[in-house]
Amino acid sequence: MLAGGGLAGIGWETGILRGIADEAPDTAQALVNSDVLVGTSAGSTVAAQISSPLSLEQLFERQTGDISTEINPDIDVDAVVALFLEAGQQPGDLIDKLQRIGAIALTTPTVDESARRKVIEARLPAHTWPAQDLRITAIDTATGELAVFDSSSGVELVDAVAASCAVPGTWPPVTIGGRRYMDGGVSSSVHTAVAADCATAVVLVPASESTPSPFSSGTAAEIAAFGARTFAVFADDASLAAFGPNLLDPRCRVPSALAGREQGRRVAAAVTEFLA
Repeated sequence: MLAGGGLAGIGWETGILRGIADEAPDTAQALVNSDVLVGTSAGSTVAAQISSPLSLEQLFERQTGDISTEINPDIDVDAVVALFLEAGQQPGDLIDKLQRIGAIALTTPTVDESARRKVIEARLPAHTWPAQDLRITAIDTATGELAVFDSSSGVELVDAVAASCAVPGTWPPVTIGGRRYMDGGVSSSVHTAVAADCATAVVLVPASESTPSPFSSGTAAEIAAFGARTFAVFADDASLAAFGPNLLDPRCRVPSALAGREQGRRVAAAVTEFLA
């Protein structure tokens, strides 16, 4: 499972896998070749990338290179966070709260949907679904319901990833089959239930283990309650510092990837032992 976390999360998760490959190549390859890949928001990008023909080395070089097609949304991060917190404090159940956020996502001025799609196209080395079981999460803005896209959904991979990464109040919701979808990470950063058929899971979370959630007891608690054997890697203090104040700022890509690689080297032995 690959969790959400903006551009910092994409860089960090790629770095974690690259760092594990430095110390334990077979372990890194086992993670890349997992029977199931579940991606949410930033994690949907990484899941699509590692299931492409490119190697971890090539993907890491893409993250740390000078060329980037990412757009700086130039937003007030605190305002976006406040949006989620306010919705979480309003009366009603989870669906009611997600519908409120969906309404805001639909009415907030952003870049054009087609311009945002081009950014996602450039992120992905391949635009067709892999043979691997790749599951990508998004939220229907109108109903607040979780959507899980895979190769059988009849949805283009680029659109599925774009929907999963459509942060409300920042990026435009994505139109698929007449519906509008927003970021899969709005209700959960990991969506462990999507992997309910898996007996063993490794989870990469580009956030602190103590990071709160407006709609649940938090990502760490959700992972702990998951029925499978799990090994979770949360961002350590050095990685959190590398992310900087804005996870969506393209300038955080390189430091996040480098910090992830260093942390990946440090956790490689523990991941290897878990999978043994």
